[in-house]
Amino acid sequence: MPVQAHAEEFRSPGSGGGAGTGILLSHGFTGSPRSMRPFAEHLAAEGYGVAVPRLPGHGTDWREMNTTRWQDWYAVLDNELERLRKEHDQVFVAGLSMGGCLVLRLAEQHGADISGVILVNPSVRTDDKRLVLLPALQRLVPSFPGISNDIKKPGVDEGAYDRMPLKALYSLSQLWRVTRDDLAKVTQPVLLFRSTVDHVVEPSSGRAILSAISSRDVTETLLEDSYHVATLDNDAPRIFADTSAFISRLTAARPAADA
Repeated sequence: MPVQAHAEEFRSPGSGGGAGTGILLSHGFTGSPRSMRPFAEHLAAEGYGVAVPRLPGHGTDWREMNTTRWQDWYAVLDNELERLRKEHDQVFVAGLSMGGCLVLRLAEQHGADISGVILVNPSVRTDDKRLVLLPALQRLVPSFPGISNDIKKPGVDEGAYDRMPLKALYSLSQLWRVTRDDLAKVTQPVLLFRSTVDHVVEPSSGRAILSAISSRDVTETLLEDSYHVATLDNDAPRIFADTSAFISRLTAARPAADA
């Protein structure tokens, strides 16, 4: 199935002093690499090795997405992480919304192989009581109207689907459950950005993450001028700058024996 023009993957090998560090970024549910591209380009300009893969079923058609499951999305990121680990001394992971959940799962599974985790409005649950019907509903109804372009900044389009594929959404709910169950395994430093107004992910997701992870180095930053897709919104420059400072601090603090 043809990939939409805006959904192309992005990779940069890194250069100069930053080339020893690789950063894996993941877009969110029904989105595409477009939502992470400015973030990735900022990090690449600083010399870091960067990868933004396109998750299966994304950036094509919502009907194709309904044939994929969270294990398919996770496998792409897991393979990309393995490649980055071979090419760089340290690897950080970053994710938006569902991408945040997926990189948390990577952190749970790979421990010290990941040097830090950056989360932007991550989702690990929902307060929407209607989703209790999802196990049955996804067998009967292919999609609902989508929730996309939750962006305060005028004129910005994340390029997400206008339909919500329900079989894929049901699989996402299963990813939320397995990730929540293992959050205590997350020990890496965490930088979490949360929009104070988010029409997609409720504050309960951020609270669930921060109350369950075992990380000692945790920073939560509230974004006052952005909605859900904050990587494309008014607070994006702050996300980019704070992430650069977070990575720079942790790479500088790495013990010489490991360098």
